[in-house]
Amino acid sequence: MDQQTDFALTHMRQSIQKLGSSAEGYGDPTLMRFLIARSMDVEKGAKMFVKWKKWRAAMVPNGFISVSDIPDELEARKIFLHGFTEDKFPLLIVQSRRHFPAKDQIQFKKFCAYLLDKTIASAFKGREIGNEKMIGIIDLKNISYKNVDPRGLITGFQFLQDYYPERLAKCYILHMPWFFVSVWKFVSRFLDKATLEKIVIVTNEDETREFIREVGEEVLPEEYGGKAKLVAIQDVELTPLENGTTN
Repeated sequence: MDQQTDFALTHMRQSIQKLGSSAEGYGDPTLMRFLIARSMDVEKGAKMFVKWKKWRAAMVPNGFISVSDIPDELEARKIFLHGFTEDKFPLLIVQSRRHFPAKDQIQFKKFCAYLLDKTIASAFKGREIGNEKMIGIIDLKNISYKNVDPRGLITGFQFLQDYYPERLAKCYILHMPWFFVSVWKFVSRFLDKATLEKIVIVTNEDETREFIREVGEEVLPEEYGGKAKLVAIQDVELTPLENGTTN
């Protein structure tokens, strides 16, 4: 770590204290994610960190989302968790044809926190470092108008931007139908430039081959050109951490 970065982190910890919060228990890699997300602006990074802590306390007061809190969302079995890609990131797959706009938005938001928490936790190697990332796939194959949910997409990506900064390595969108193009243009208006730069829309055979190569055949399910079997996220068991239990 260079001297300038070290100074920024020290200043950020002080700024967090001035905002009435604390960074105690959080390592430099965690704080760096918030700094990077705010272009190394210490004050903005500190405010983002404090906002995140307040959100975690309200949304995830027990430290994890219980499956009993999200029964309707889990019942659809629309999210799958695989690991690891060629770059050693866990792989989260969303099959949109199994999704329908949520009637209970609170439950849907808890579901978003659950799936992001569990995907990132699957990247922990014994203990959390704080800089773990993930790869996402949004599969739009065979979707109908009933599956289209701009609000849900915006919520998911805004969670990543606001509460999981620098956790997304890349997101691939597969099988986008013609009628979804206008939906995606609308959703994109709510996404930061940094987030949009991590999203790859796969549209042809060459891009498909590159997608398979980048993710890796061993981790990709057979439906996407790989060798693995789909595993629903709720069926994945995580290894307990050295410094605490992983839920």
